[in-house]
Amino acid sequence: MAVLKLLRAPLKYLQGKGALLHFYQETKELGTSYLFVCSNSGYKNCSDKIKKSFEGSNCELHFEIFKGISSVGEISRMREIVQDKQIQVVVGIGGGSAIDTAKATAHYEKLPVVIVPTVVATDAPCTGLSVIYQDDGAFDSYLFYPKNPEAVIVDSEVIANAPVKFLIAGMGDALGTYFEARACVRTDSPSLENGGIALSAMALCELCYKTLLKNGYQAKLACENHLVTPALEAIIEANTYLSGVGADNGGLATAHSVYNGFTALPECEETMHGSVVAFGTITQLLLESAPSEEIKEVMDFCHKVGLPVTLKELGVTDVTRVRIAAEKACIPGETIHNMAGDVTADQLYDALLAADLLGQEYFK
Repeated sequence: MAVLKLLRAPLKYLQGKGALLHFYQETKELGTSYLFVCSNSGYKNCSDKIKKSFEGSNCELHFEIFKGISSVGEISRMREIVQDKQIQVVVGIGGGSAIDTAKATAHYEKLPVVIVPTVVATDAPCTGLSVIYQDDGAFDSYLFYPKNPEAVIVDSEVIANAPVKFLIAGMGDALGTYFEARACVRTDSPSLENGGIALSAMALCELCYKTLLKNGYQAKLACENHLVTPALEAIIEANTYLSGVGADNGGLATAHSVYNGFTALPECEETMHGSVVAFGTITQLLLESAPSEEIKEVMDFCHKVGLPVTLKELGVTDVTRVRIAAEKACIPGETIHNMAGDVTADQLYDALLAADLLGQEYFK
């Protein structure tokens, strides 16, 4: 029996300069008592605009700085606040961990959740899942939700004032979206939501890639100079919505498995998620025997915006260590097995080294 096609997305997506000044207007139907789960920078950069949007309303606002990791204990702490303060709406403000903590708290307490990203380093804001850690920081589980957030509100001014490295990493995460979904379509593999891949999902994934190529470099320059330009707006949307909804409904393949594999290497601990996904995308194209023009287009883009094209840029100087990553990337259940003909650890190891050799050409 064919897998039924499935599409999921946030109920509402709002983006633009000063979008947080409309926070109350866009969420008032959800409730009158709000808990804001904030990173330190999230509180500093967003709370004034949000408070201003509530002027004249009778809503209660509770801002809580969370302790840096979406852990079992931190989620329990937020749930206690929800129960104690009779909260009706949970809001996550910050990067991936603050967002994941808010999503999990809302899910367990059966409340609506609103997401306010302060960086666009990954496509987490729009997705219906969280990464949960144990209290000591070790990975615990993926938590999949029955629905996506009620609203995602992105203030472009906040993103323009965040360090540019987050925008670049987000472009790396977004770069995999089209190529991984395309690989899943070829093998009839399910999406992250475990459904068939709809035409609409593929259209979003393809638009994501085209938007990166057209606007990536200009957006990087704008962000470095804290300017909100049409190119920056386009990349914020690509990193957040097109990549998030695209990946959710399109599926993953080699690029994200490569990231999971490289988490086994201590030397890559500081390397951002999107940087490894970008290198994994190049590796995937080599495994697929993609046209050389397509591989060159992707590598040119990476080099121009500052994404890695060599292992050295990822933090790996001893190439023999790549075998550890390759083996971890190919364990049962990894998304690399969505590839046509499947991929062994040996094949992946060779492709990673071949991608590195091609990347080295840019530095000669």
